[in-house]
Amino acid sequence: MELSTVWFLLIALLWTGYLVLEGFDFGVGMLLPVLGRKDRDRRLMINTIGPVWDGNEVWLLTAGGATFAAFPEWYATMFSGFYLALLLILLALIVRVVAFEWRGKFHDDRWRAWSDRALIFGSWVPAVLWGVAFANLVRGVPLDADHQFVGTFFDLLNPFALLGGATTALLFLTHGAVFLTLKTDGEMRQRAGALAARLAVVTLVVAGVWAVWAQVAYSVAWTWAATGLAAVMLLVLVAATRARREGLAFVASAVTLVAAVVLIFGSMWPDVMPATDPAFSLSVAEASSTDYTLTVMTWVAVVLTPFVLLYQGWTYWVFRKRLTAERIPDHAGLLLTRR
Repeated sequence: MELSTVWFLLIALLWTGYLVLEGFDFGVGMLLPVLGRKDRDRRLMINTIGPVWDGNEVWLLTAGGATFAAFPEWYATMFSGFYLALLLILLALIVRVVAFEWRGKFHDDRWRAWSDRALIFGSWVPAVLWGVAFANLVRGVPLDADHQFVGTFFDLLNPFALLGGATTALLFLTHGAVFLTLKTDGEMRQRAGALAARLAVVTLVVAGVWAVWAQVAYSVAWTWAATGLAAVMLLVLVAATRARREGLAFVASAVTLVAAVVLIFGSMWPDVMPATDPAFSLSVAEASSTDYTLTVMTWVAVVLTPFVLLYQGWTYWVFRKRLTAERIPDHAGLLLTRR
């Protein structure tokens, strides 16, 4: 197998890790106004993802860095074509980081309310726009003979892509609700479980329609396996959330995201940037770096990846216990003085 193919698969793997792990902490942030009736509830929800959200983002940084190094022309074409969408995602992620880091610094209701709004904004925007971006990669975007994007931002907001955005948002919402049932106890666990059961049904319908549309219109025969796996896992998710089998529900939602990545990247292959006119599509071979660069990258990945995985696994193990609202301490932030 050529190294360019290996790195295409590795980048798909990095996106899988990102969407599965960051998916649930996006979902928790999106559910803040729904399940966080009181400030202590919202603090409980934030504490479930507090120790791990930044580690989850490492997968995104690694996927972006790997794309830049392994496929520089893909990186350039994608960032010029999706410039506004990616800028919005970046701004939302920055706002989200600020909300996480500063929410507890001051003991002030208005300060915490604005921090919560920032966290909700920073969770919803990437959850929707990542789906819009991936759906456009599956559908193809307007490129010229030099692989330059010749469309506009509004060309990206076609019905298929908007349904893709709704699909990722619902997948993350359900994933986040299921995660809360695993990480909390008491009233929050019950409310999250009931919400997950309702969300799973809506997700099954919306994600099912998008996957079948993608499969029939833009994909290849072998990716029916991924579409079928996603359908089975969504049915398992519905049944497991109704039976309150929380571990099985989380596995089902995670495998659904894995199947979605296989469908997306399988549909793109052998291109990294399909075009609406197939003659102008940017292929893996055309976009890849030299063999020397890919060889160096491969050795670096072989040496460093086990340490990253061990550290992240250790983090999840240390913070594995359930949380309850009763164990959330009182505020200890600085007092704000207003004149």
